[in-house]
Amino acid sequence: MAGKEGRLKSMINIVDLAGSEKQNQAGTSGDRLAEGNAINKSLSCLGNVIEVLADHCMGKNLKAVVPYRDSKLTMMLKDALGGNSATIMVCAIRPGGTYYEETLATLRYADRAKKIKNKPTINEDP
Repeated sequence: MAGKEGRLKSMINIVDLAGSEKQNQAGTSGDRLAEGNAINKSLSCLGNVIEVLADHCMGKNLKAVVPYRDSKLTMMLKDALGGNSATIMVCAIRPGGTYYEETLATLRYADRAKKIKNKPTINEDP
């Protein structure tokens, strides 16, 4: 493209999803309990979005609508999850036998996210 100037632009989302809040284990109450419930709801909504997107990528349930609007978190991550993007998810797990179920749930979550296959392309304006 002689005489034309090109410019690349990208967006990065870095989100700490915290962890699912175990109410009995953490001993939460009051405001902390409400905050933990909100975290659990957001993670559940994100899990639903990831599951539908993974199904779409594997050719299953293609008529299912991706429920981005169920949570502010999923609306914020809409472009990163199912858009024209490359996405990386890092999961941290806790060592120790007492956290076995929590670790297993985290690994299942990551496995579902791994099934999402986006094909990012450069958007060029002629």
